[in-house]
Amino acid sequence: MALAVVAYPVLNRNDYRMIQDFRKENDELYYSVIEPHFTFVFPVDEVDKPKFLEEIYKKLNGVEQIDFKIRCATVNKDAILDLYHLLLVPDEGYSKIVKLHDRLYSDLLFTCLRLDIDFIPHVAIANSPDKYKIKKLADDWNKTKFIIKGKVDSLTIVDYTGNVLTNLEHIALSSRSI
Repeated sequence: MALAVVAYPVLNRNDYRMIQDFRKENDELYYSVIEPHFTFVFPVDEVDKPKFLEEIYKKLNGVEQIDFKIRCATVNKDAILDLYHLLLVPDEGYSKIVKLHDRLYSDLLFTCLRLDIDFIPHVAIANSPDKYKIKKLADDWNKTKFIIKGKVDSLTIVDYTGNVLTNLEHIALSSRSI
């Protein structure tokens, strides 16, 4: 069992459909496996399920929802596979996502953190072994003045084993009081 933590962001219908239509054409690896998402904890198999669940619930206690805006697509080389990814990266909300990622990897999960790979908050929308194809796709996205507004209002603990993803626990984040 490989446990991970993801956020399925709240998006408006048009942005969700635009992302999914693009992923259907360009994301051969993950389109049929998982919805558009941010990954907060990458698959871990070193920690047993009860301890993992307890740790994530503890770390999310009192964490507020995160608003974000995405205006940029970037290219990223996969650290394991011979692939390049097209990532939608938030410019607003970026630091809050990074800080929550770091919070989740403290204590019990600290030794599971890959410090040899930069953590870049993102929604992956395409992949290919052809870096120039991915670069062209990024350039095409960035030629437009797109803005994708959304919110991370919950995190989901998932089991990702054998290229099959199962949602296990859904944890709502705190709403901001006005």
